Amino acid sequence: MSNRSEMDFCPGVGIGHVSLGATGVSVLSFAAAGSGAGAVASVDVRGGGPGTRETDLLAPENTVGAVQAIVLAGGSAYGLAAADGAMAELESRGAGFRVFGPDSDGPVVPIVPAAVIFDLAVGDPQHRPTAADGQRATARALENFDGVANTTSTSNIGAGCGATAGKLRGGFGQASREVAGYQVSAAVVANPVGEVVDAATGRLFGAPERAPVDPERFADLPSPAASLNTTIGVITTNAPLSKAQLRRLAMCGHDGISWAVRPAHSPLDGDTLFAVSTAAKETVAKESADSPHNSSSMVDDPATTTETMTTETITTETMTALCAASSQVVCDAIVHAVVHAEPGYGLPTYSQLAKAANFAN
Repeated sequence: MSNRSEMDFCPGVGIGHVSLGATGVSVLSFAAAGSGAGAVASVDVRGGGPGTRETDLLAPENTVGAVQAIVLAGGSAYGLAAADGAMAELESRGAGFRVFGPDSDGPVVPIVPAAVIFDLAVGDPQHRPTAADGQRATARALENFDGVANTTSTSNIGAGCGATAGKLRGGFGQASREVAGYQVSAAVVANPVGEVVDAATGRLFGAPERAPVDPERFADLPSPAASLNTTIGVITTNAPLSKAQLRRLAMCGHDGISWAVRPAHSPLDGDTLFAVSTAAKETVAKESADSPHNSSSMVDDPATTTETMTTETITTETMTALCAASSQVVCDAIVHAVVHAEPGYGLPTYSQLAKAANFAN
């Protein structure tokens, strides 16, 4: 397994952000303008307080085979409105599920799952993402299509603007690794109830090799009030995986949260990880057109034959390696979010505390 730059990202993905001060929206798009193909996806929800949309259809036993975008947003449940804007932007570009067949001029229904974080305790709780913000973020994701990731030096962008990580400021983090000839990437909004710093040593749980913070100074920081938080994210790979395999990838990704955050998956978190295969995109488009189920039914299953193909091409050994990489990139993305957070809204950052500890030594 080889490590890649934190800002490199899996091909076949566009990332767009809208930052709104203490909250925001981040959209990952899997459909180039005018393409309804999308990508095969699944999800695994572990937290006790999730805020999600369109997650049931991603279960392996359900029939929708592709998504055109995934929305990550602040604003708690209010932020789910951003997905309406994402759908509107995709529809305007002809990207989505064509209800009456791929060559018809009938309705187009973009499939856009979403997850939100609780950030209402940061900034003005009345200021939260809207459908218009989701539409703008989606337009930017489509402009940045095919792996062009945001290269800003701060993690406090998009859905990461109001994120907190225990006592510290969190954010939107990215990480990638290469394994078995495939790329595995993660985009994560790190906003956990649990801590990312080991109080005994001052070191990051997910990256103990990084500079420590002063344990005494960290202990003196005020503990956050109990509230709904959440770590949410999207794992992407160009390996040709089925929905069932992607569900397993998402499940293993949650190990990365538990490596970087203690405790993880608490009753006050809504930890949710999506997993997406960009490799299946062209296959999904072709099979949607050729499917014998593709008539007036909205629930044709382009993933059915995709699953047959992909399970034959991905060996158990390769799948195991991809799962290990999934855990690692989620952990790395959380670390990236915390390390690159900037001071704001009275929230201390890892970089401030690590620098102070270094000077003291």
